[in-house]
Amino acid sequence: MTPRTALLAAAELMGWWVALALLWLVLISTVDTLELAVGAASALVGALAARAARRAVAGS
Repeated sequence: MTPRTALLAAAELMGWWVALALLWLVLISTVDTLELAVGAASALVGALAARAARRAVAGS
């Protein structure tokens, strides 16, 4: 993996994570520390799944 490819992959994951974390924040009523940690972790899992799905469809 070239540095450019790694940087693009990290940027894609960060973009998905931000989008999913913001969506989660919009959907909850109160922000507690534990809920924030669970939401961030769930957004990371979702970001990894979204990137894997995009790569599977694109074939790269």
